[in-house]
Amino acid sequence: MPIKAVVWDIDDTLFDYATADTAGMSAHLAAEGLLESHGGPEAALTRWKDLTRRHWARFAAGEVDFQDQRRDRVREFVGAPLSDVQADDWFDRYFGHYAAAWSLFPDVLPALDALAPHYRQAVLSNSSAVPQSHKLRSLGVHDRFEALLCAAELGVSKPAAEAFLAVVEALGLAPEEIAYVGDQPEIDARGAHEAGLLGVWLDRCDSGLPAPEGVHRITSLGQLPALLTADTRFGAPSTFG
Repeated sequence: MPIKAVVWDIDDTLFDYATADTAGMSAHLAAEGLLESHGGPEAALTRWKDLTRRHWARFAAGEVDFQDQRRDRVREFVGAPLSDVQADDWFDRYFGHYAAAWSLFPDVLPALDALAPHYRQAVLSNSSAVPQSHKLRSLGVHDRFEALLCAAELGVSKPAAEAFLAVVEALGLAPEEIAYVGDQPEIDARGAHEAGLLGVWLDRCDSGLPAPEGVHRITSLGQLPALLTADTRFGAPSTFG
């Protein structure tokens, strides 16, 4: 069955999250006078990223809602019992610096343009719809996608099959008619594959690591159109891993 739709992850797939987060947090911590109190900029950024991963895992596990995981990581980072309003204000100040550094990866617009005549496109993100919709609008690509589904509203996160099947239902296609593209080999690509979609791991850093079983690995979105037209499901040769 041919691929009819491409569904995208956002952060570190379409949007250069890592660069924006580093630049935004560096500027924010400097403005707040917190760089040296955390052992310098590198140590502060490392701690912020560690806290983000840990509290995001709590949200993904259903232990806390989206807003509260954000507040909890701010409180732990600052080391103070901030009120909800204070934590939200702190994060909003950070978000202003972070948003100023937003950008798409250079290969994104050419890939979206190349795919648009042939494939429907949508987004499935382990985030919340309000910030992700704002991000896509700010980057000028929101209207390229016919659906935007996010974990906070779905009540389930990738790699759970239910997350991928929600976008399958939204598009009204069979799972095997959809390719899912993301930067995480397990959460994105293996999760999609196990839900019946074509799982594509975008390994931008060309790590050299093997793709999970059943998953296809690309190192640039320029490789995606050829992968989608290859008959990869029924044993035909493919140049991609």
